[in-house]
Amino acid sequence: MFTKQELTDYTKEAREKWLNHISIDCVVFGFHEGQLKVLLLKMRNEAKWYLPGGFVLKQEQLDVAANRILKERTSLDHIFLQQFHVFGDPARSQPHTDMYNGMVEDKDNWFATRFITIGYYALVDFHNTVPTPDAMSEACVWCNLEEVPALSLDHGQILENALYTLRLQLNYLPIGYNLMPNEFTMPELQKLYETILGKKLDRRNFQRKILAFDILNRSEHPRKGGAHKAPYLYSFNLEKYEQALKDGLASGW
Repeated sequence: MFTKQELTDYTKEAREKWLNHISIDCVVFGFHEGQLKVLLLKMRNEAKWYLPGGFVLKQEQLDVAANRILKERTSLDHIFLQQFHVFGDPARSQPHTDMYNGMVEDKDNWFATRFITIGYYALVDFHNTVPTPDAMSEACVWCNLEEVPALSLDHGQILENALYTLRLQLNYLPIGYNLMPNEFTMPELQKLYETILGKKLDRRNFQRKILAFDILNRSEHPRKGGAHKAPYLYSFNLEKYEQALKDGLASGW
């Protein structure tokens, strides 16, 4: 939450830099220790949490703006991004309007206007991400999907919609290159798919279908260690993976 002077100064700068009435909100997914995680921000002097987001420069393309916003929050560039929905409820920004009601006139409150927000979801490597708060927040952290607290504005709806879209796209697009380490076992990849889908998958059917996509390379050497037979290591064939992103996959889970 801004002080009166901070809000006035921010509003003046924002009206000079940003496109009016348009914002971007991002759902950033990571995968670690068998858990699907979401990146969240906690604003200064507020109890509630938000998804990472920001505004669009007046001469900036939307995808460029989304990548810039997430680079500032994650330190990662060229992130896998998918635009998935536009959220335009007239009352979606009302909590921000109410928060500063009486502090300044609406003309001095950048947040006291209607914002239509464009939703993106991103898939990132958990280990290479450096969560970084912005000027308005005091914390930027990973949270397990099933432990996400109440989110402000309509960010809970945005998260729910992003997860629905990810699950839907899993039926016809390859998923995993941006979430898994360079090498992984088949059970580890299956765990990722099960976590996203929220259901168990048959081991043999999963292996048969994922290998039929022809997007994996199998290492000649299995993973070392362990009491049982060492599982083989796999990696994504990036050329075939990117082609599958373009052409799609004839399958479903």
